Amino acid sequence: MSEIDILSFGETMAMFVAEQAGDLASVGQFHKRIAGADSNVAIGLSRLGFKVAWLSRVGADSLGRFVIDTLEKEGVDCRHVDIDTAHPTGFQLKSRTEDGSDPAVEYFRRGSAASHLSPHSIVPQLLNARHLHATGIPPALSETARQMSFELMTRMREAGRSVSFDPNLRPSLWASEQQMISEINRLAALAHWVLPGLSEGRLLTGFDDPADIAAFYLDQGAEAVAIKLGPHGAYYRTQQDQGFVAGVPVQTVIDTVGAGDGFAVGMISALLENHSFADAVQRANWIGSRAVQSRGDMEGLPTRAELPPPFAARSYAPAWECSP
Repeated sequence: MSEIDILSFGETMAMFVAEQAGDLASVGQFHKRIAGADSNVAIGLSRLGFKVAWLSRVGADSLGRFVIDTLEKEGVDCRHVDIDTAHPTGFQLKSRTEDGSDPAVEYFRRGSAASHLSPHSIVPQLLNARHLHATGIPPALSETARQMSFELMTRMREAGRSVSFDPNLRPSLWASEQQMISEINRLAALAHWVLPGLSEGRLLTGFDDPADIAAFYLDQGAEAVAIKLGPHGAYYRTQQDQGFVAGVPVQTVIDTVGAGDGFAVGMISALLENHSFADAVQRANWIGSRAVQSRGDMEGLPTRAELPPPFAARSYAPAWECSP
């Protein structure tokens, strides 16, 4: 049995979050945190007791050390993260909002260490992980990072491991919208569980209705699809079942960034614990609702002890007999 439950990979940046609301140009104080869809999911799964490894590159700089130190304090295995002496760790500036709206984010990541990920970065022993979680961000960083994404997902699926995929669209990183749609859908076809947001699904498939979006990915090879509907919850569809799962009411939305990553944490953790897909969506909705009530991308992700009783049961039996 593998010592690793879940492998996650991609780019994690240092993030400087404004301490005051207003235009970033006028803000004088920032709080240093980390930001990365893949590492948010890694942290969330680690807090739930899973053994999680993260594969990436960071610069040989203080921000790179900060990223690794933060993840290791969360229990994430970073032993196979490359230290790049030629390229820096990326970072971002994030505004503070008081009304629950999406914050403004400015990225400084071009030419970063993580953009130099490649198939050569793949560590063979990590391929023994039970599950691979992938997002659409690494393939947007560079051609070599895109090659790595395809190879990792292909090799894990061929080995009989389960694979989840969150499109996490970043249009500004792609040469064109057409390329983004084509490449993201090729990657989604390698996953067992596809987890798009509704607007992402509409752009990627050309369909408006969640049922049609899900059917598109089932036809491409996915075994199950969950479509995030924001405060309205989520729609799911498998080859045998489909339905809507209501969202969890939230009194005050503080920060929407990271809600989708919280949803992925709920889905992956529940499915690896032998819960049904419908029950997994319920846990995903609940964790997503937690995420929007905290400032920061991953600060609201719960520990195992914080899960409500219906979601706390745990089993290591595989929930799915995933096809190769």
